[in-house]
Amino acid sequence: MSIIVEARDLTKHYGSDIAVDHLDLTLEKGQIIGLLGPNGSGKTTFIKMINGLLTPTSGMILINGEKPGVNSKKVISYLPERCALPDWMRINDLVKMYCDFFADFNKDKARTMLADLHLDEKKNYKTLSKGNREKVQLILCMAREAELYCLDEPIGGVDPAARDYILRTILQNYNEEAAVLISTHLIQDVESTLDRALFLKEGTLVLNDTVDNIREQRGKSVDALFREVFAC
Repeated sequence: MSIIVEARDLTKHYGSDIAVDHLDLTLEKGQIIGLLGPNGSGKTTFIKMINGLLTPTSGMILINGEKPGVNSKKVISYLPERCALPDWMRINDLVKMYCDFFADFNKDKARTMLADLHLDEKKNYKTLSKGNREKVQLILCMAREAELYCLDEPIGGVDPAARDYILRTILQNYNEEAAVLISTHLIQDVESTLDRALFLKEGTLVLNDTVDNIREQRGKSVDALFREVFAC
């Protein structure tokens, strides 16, 4: 498996607050990776640095061996924690916009997923329920043939049925030669989806291991270990 993300002594400060603290890790293609930690642990900051939306205070982050920039945006499909879509547009206009922006966007795949959910492409995005807006965002993200999918809290604001759909969509539609990075604090919901778990605590990496190793060597689930590590 080849490396898609490499962080070297990566640090990000917000004034006197440290969001990411001397992070060293590599992410390889062919895995679904959980970026796990409580709110405020640095997950979103790390994902934003991967996507070039934040500049490190010190250290370095590389995507396919290069700093985030034009080339990395071509290979990363990013689902932000908060909606970034113009809510006045119709769903079919959003599909067209993604076709214009991303050469790797698979319009047919997007429309198949929309049809599976009985989402009318002529509807305005702002008229949809919160759960359906979340689904449209995910469909647009997963319809790209990317090398890295960064999903920031994709199941945080939806009901359990919608969570099941979102996780199935991730499993069924990502390129198996790519990497998927899922940021969440809802460990029990995503555990069966993951190949590897990263635990962030106060901006520091405290665990980087495969899910199989956690279960076999530690004799507990990822969720149980998470509760132990992050116990108040």
